[in-house]
Amino acid sequence: MQLAVNGQLIELDKEGFLKNLTDWNESVAHALATNDNIDLTDAHWEIIYLVRDFYQTFQISPSMRALVKRTEQMLGAEKGKSIYLLQLFPISPAKFVSKIAGLPKPANCL
Repeated sequence: MQLAVNGQLIELDKEGFLKNLTDWNESVAHALATNDNIDLTDAHWEIIYLVRDFYQTFQISPSMRALVKRTEQMLGAEKGKSIYLLQLFPISPAKFVSKIAGLPKPANCL
């Protein structure tokens, strides 16, 4: 699979995750989000950059439990809840935010 962004073709795996993590930028994130019917807001970007920081720190994409815990640690108890993350990234927040953030699929996501 490929994704066209600003005249460039970005290689994706069969689930729509980047094959090359260095291809990521905000334009790619917008295109990936659009493919999943997500309109990115400042709240989305806050979580996207939080997940990218998590990956840089731990070299893995966070599972849902780790995402909730890290969000609570970094952004407070109100945002560190599954329901908040589900409102931003429906169905599987850890999977969709990792995809949009240009990171590998979390190990325990279906």
